[in-house]
Amino acid sequence: MTSPQLPEKQPDDASASSLAGEAPPSHVAIIMDGNNRWARARGLSGVRGHRAGVETVRAVIQRAAEREVQTLSLFAFSSENWKRPAAEVNALMELFLMALKREVKKLNERNVRLSIIGEQRGFSHAIQKHIQRAEALTAGNTGMHLVIAANYGGQWDIARAARTLAEQVAAGELSPAEIDEACFDTAMGIEDVPPVDLCIRTSGEQRLSNFMLWQLAYAELHFSPLLWPDFGAEAFDAALNDFCQRRRRFGMTDEQIEAQGA
Repeated sequence: MTSPQLPEKQPDDASASSLAGEAPPSHVAIIMDGNNRWARARGLSGVRGHRAGVETVRAVIQRAAEREVQTLSLFAFSSENWKRPAAEVNALMELFLMALKREVKKLNERNVRLSIIGEQRGFSHAIQKHIQRAEALTAGNTGMHLVIAANYGGQWDIARAARTLAEQVAAGELSPAEIDEACFDTAMGIEDVPPVDLCIRTSGEQRLSNFMLWQLAYAELHFSPLLWPDFGAEAFDAALNDFCQRRRRFGMTDEQIEAQGA
């Protein structure tokens, strides 16, 4: 496997200039991976790696806003992460609570709207309270939409939507024949979130790890060899520039795509 310490390949001047003016992806989702390995390589505790990862989160949020990304979704804590050592889980919960207390004010000042998706009942009362406060504080903001997936799993998300639709059918509010992709999309419960255009995963791993499975149906995938704490604004730019060089077909041929643009 490619070493996670290798730097991202940056576009040369010609390719970079050819991308000037290209529209960025509307919705970027990131699987932030590699905090533990980053810390272990430096003889540090896993907690130090997660703290370093928070700094990268700040940098990427800022660059995403600068690149006019409309929605940025970050996979912060999966429903499977509860299986990790208790000390690490407790540290992650403390970091999450600290971020909710300290970072939300800055997001609000930058006109960023914050949404937390996932099974919130799994968190402490204090975390749930601060989630509600953070979402309420930023609800009216009109800038970038920041979506944090915490205690989240893509299969859980789909099962929850299916249960919602089944309850509507049982109540006579919906006919089974009316259930289609658009109906299911509404039941997913993430308001104003378009399908993911670009999914980035760091640390050299090449899998989705149960992240936004419904929303990623037609996403372009970008796998970075960098561990998350090393993934900064330049690496984010490289991922977006890579996206801008691709052609998205959505099942059509190149000729059909070209005809649409004519």
